[in-house]
Formats: sequence, C-alpha cells, structure tokens
Amino acid sequence: MIKITLFYCLTMIDYDLLPYLEEFIMPERKSRFLEILQERTNYITVAIEDVFQLHNTSAVIRSCDIFGVQEAHVIESKYGKRLDEDIAMGAQKWVDVKRYADTTSCIKTLKEKGYKIVATTPHQNDCLLDDFKFDGKIALFFGTERNGLSQEVIEEADEFLKIPMVGFTESLNISVSAAIILHALTKELKKSDIDWKLTEEEQYLKRVDWTKKSVRSIEDVLARYYGEK
Repeated sequence: MIKITLFYCLTMIDYDLLPYLEEFIMPERKSRFLEILQERTNYITVAIEDVFQLHNTSAVIRSCDIFGVQEAHVIESKYGKRLDEDIAMGAQKWVDVKRYADTTSCIKTLKEKGYKIVATTPHQNDCLLDDFKFDGKIALFFGTERNGLSQEVIEEADEFLKIPMVGFTESLNISVSAAIILHALTKELKKSDIDWKLTEEEQYLKRVDWTKKSVRSIEDVLARYYGEK
C-alpha cells in the first residue's frame, strides 16, 4: 500500500495539494506567484560553461529570474559548484537550475528537448543581437571569463550570436553579456506571436514548488497532508 501511494505521488499531479499549501502563505504572495508566472518562459534557456568566478554564475541566474527565463543549465566539469546563494539573492529558489558534470551531457539534454544551441561568441558566421530572429527554442551558451566557450560548444552550435560593440574594448563580463542578451531577446520574444509562455501544467507545478519553498516546516506540513489523505 505504501509503495502504491508513493508511486501515485511521484507520477500523478495532486491538484488538492496546492490549495492546502496556500493556506500557509499570505494572499499577496499567492497573487505575486500568479503574476510572475504569466511572464515566465522555457522558450529561451541559458547554459553556463565552466565559469570560474562564483559571482558571475550567480549573477546570470539572477538575470534569468529578472527577465523571466525559468531554467538555467550550469556545466561544472572544471571548477565544481559555481553558484553563490548570497550573490544570486535567492534567485535560485525561483529559477530551475540544472547541473551537469560535462558539456556533452548538457548539449545532449538540450537538443533532446528541442533547443537550438546558440553560442554567444564572435564567429565568422555570427549574428548581431539586433538582427536575431526566432525560429525555435534556443539555449544561449556563455563561456569562461578567459577563454570563452569550449571547442565542443562551437562545433555543436546551430547559431552564433554577439553583442554589437563600438568601443576599443572587445568583450564584456559574462554576467553583463547575459543580462544584455536576455533583456533584448525576452523583449523581442514577448512582442512576437510565438506561444512562449509556460503551459498550464508547468505553471501549476511551479506554483506548488514555489509555495513549498515559502512554507515554514514544509516537511511537517507535507507529512500531515499525506497522513490525512
């Protein structure tokens, strides 16, 4: 019986759970979740490859939250965990951060989900940010501070994107680049007729997730809920 109940909880959406959990949060917070979810998208995602500086990875996650990008992918093959919670300022609670031990598995996962790999690096076939056009879901790859993206990403990329620059300096900090690109592309995406929003099911699951993260002693609350069921 326990195994059957556990299987049900893992494979089925429990539509009674959210109303129960929402009793433990303020109405204003519930309204805020609904408002923010209307601006969230999985049409654009971000991948960060082996960034050394902790604050850069964390700042990119914060930009994802600010501009409504729901998922971020962090490749940590060289330097280990690269997310500083203090710098991310809680953004990691609201953005789904997927971690990978190598670039290959990250690219494979994203391509299987239907994403085009877009390398943000100067390249002979690159596209200026102002000229970029959507023709499918995109995964924006950002590389290390010193060397940029790996050769593997360059070879696997479907497109190359760069920010137009008119000064002597030829590069920007990764977190600044991510913020500029995400601001421009999310703005362009939301002006289009593309169905870029999260599905109703995705929104519901995010509401459950965010509400859980907002409830004190959530383990005790869930134990009581499933005990009563």
